[in-house]
Amino acid sequence: MQDDIRAAIRTEGKEHWTESNGQKLFLWEKPAAQGPARGTILFIHGSSMASQPTFDLQVEGMPEASVMDWFATRGFDTWCFDCRGYGRSYKGEDMLAVISDGAEDARAATDYIMARGGGPFMVYGISSGALRAALFAQRNPDRVTRLALDAMVWTGEGSPTLEQRRKKLDEWRGATRRPVDRAFLLSIFNRDHPGTVEDRFVEPFIAQVLALDDSMPNGTYIDMCANLPVVDPERIEAATIVMRGEYDGIAGMADLLAFFDRLPNADKEFAVMPGIAHASFTQKNFLLVYHILHAFFTRPEPAYRG
Repeated sequence: MQDDIRAAIRTEGKEHWTESNGQKLFLWEKPAAQGPARGTILFIHGSSMASQPTFDLQVEGMPEASVMDWFATRGFDTWCFDCRGYGRSYKGEDMLAVISDGAEDARAATDYIMARGGGPFMVYGISSGALRAALFAQRNPDRVTRLALDAMVWTGEGSPTLEQRRKKLDEWRGATRRPVDRAFLLSIFNRDHPGTVEDRFVEPFIAQVLALDDSMPNGTYIDMCANLPVVDPERIEAATIVMRGEYDGIAGMADLLAFFDRLPNADKEFAVMPGIAHASFTQKNFLLVYHILHAFFTRPEPAYRG
């Protein structure tokens, strides 16, 4: 199959269901389009949208808009799931969906996938999904071979977006959920650096997010404004890449470099992504993000460590 930079084919998705803490958890699978599979990737979404619009975005005439299709075309089994509080998973009014809950959901998702013969896992998380992924890797080192943390914060220092968000902390604490609409989703694309978003993705993305949710849980907002740090880099054993968009208003550079410095595994990488703001997979330079991730996930293990 052609390995062109844009090459992707539509692959058939399969829905799966399991439980996390006794509550329903929705999983979405796109298996490798060619075999044998090169490994299993688990994608973990962020605070303000469910998993399918984030990782399996459908845009007419652009199969490469779906990172799951792009990696499935290259021989990876790909999975995502809706954290409880989002999308098609349990959304009861009691579900605040803090970062620790998301790490529990990742554990439940991998229980299910491993029972079907998948894993161990290459894990990618974005924004609060990166915190969920990092905490999952910290708690379950035997399950994660490679860990990709995109648009993450560690302590929150140097984050102008979080500085503004803290002004509403009492509002977030006063309710389990917050409404989301078209205007809010547009603000994600424009708040850091207008012009970075791929225009063809905007309307499909908004439509696919709002088809699943008209509100989002407040747990990750509360954690990121008041409870950081929630992960300890010195307890993350997996090979790790930290990915930071040039214009990202959440991920402070010095904060991430301090996190990176404390990672104990020497197989680690820090990638600065030019021309990219916070939502990496919806940017004009999205293919650059794919290739950074692909290079990291296909890197051979060190033959010598000393």
